[in-house]
Amino acid sequence: MPTINQLVKYGRHHKSKKIKATALRKFFNAKDRITSQVPAPFKRGVVTLVKTMTPKKPNSALRKVARVRLSNKREIPYCTRKVRCQRCCQP
Repeated sequence: MPTINQLVKYGRHHKSKKIKATALRKFFNAKDRITSQVPAPFKRGVVTLVKTMTPKKPNSALRKVARVRLSNKREIPYCTRKVRCQRCCQP
């Protein structure tokens, strides 16, 4: 709990929200070869690799994982499961 003097001197700061899908926020202009920040809900991509992986220690299964190259030149892992891809399927 801050004191009154600390509040007067520094104030309260809001925590910035963590961006979960950073690859969807980049836009690549191929003509000018410039990357800029434009948030987009969807991106077009090409599957470069499909494989099965085993999850981390307490869980066990064969998870189907694909590696996708997006239209903004980023390559990301994509898990076909709907939840928690990055936590459960790490190499």
